[in-house]
Amino acid sequence: MANEIKITAPLDDAAVAKLKAGDQVSITGVIYTARDTAHKRLVDALDAGQPLPFDMNGQVIYYVGPSPAKPGKVIGSAGPTTSYRMDLYAERLMEKGMKGMIGKGMRDKKVIEAMKKHKCVYFAAIGGAAALIARSIKAVEIIAYEDLGPEAVRRMEVEDFKAVVINDIYGNDLYDIGKAQYRVAK
Repeated sequence: MANEIKITAPLDDAAVAKLKAGDQVSITGVIYTARDTAHKRLVDALDAGQPLPFDMNGQVIYYVGPSPAKPGKVIGSAGPTTSYRMDLYAERLMEKGMKGMIGKGMRDKKVIEAMKKHKCVYFAAIGGAAALIARSIKAVEIIAYEDLGPEAVRRMEVEDFKAVVINDIYGNDLYDIGKAQYRVAK
């Protein structure tokens, strides 16, 4: 098993340059949440020349719509959402400085090319482990689009949030690597 790489969010170019597809990471720091409707609103704000609800520079966005918190907890289950729904908006946010995205599933080739151009990485969180993921979330605050309920934009403080690098800034794709290894092993 590969060693886990500890990273601190927000990220910078030096941090993402060290990451390769297949690396296991542990993220500590501040990340933000947004799903497709929130992404559309963020891009609409950019198109209208309006400020975003947070500085996108260096940020990691987690594609999640968490369930309500139980008493004594900061958040409910917080499993990843399928990422391709954000593909339409991803490059625009990369242009504003976003350095990481967390979700599940494959990304469009155009998004992978944009990751290379803008030095942004895509991480996968483990689907089906929503309650376990929630343990790494230490604080949560809704900062925008509260009317979206679970899909509102949240600021999250995380500690040892586990993920795997799927797409790095060099164009490598762990899903393609895995398929190639499977074909060779057959």
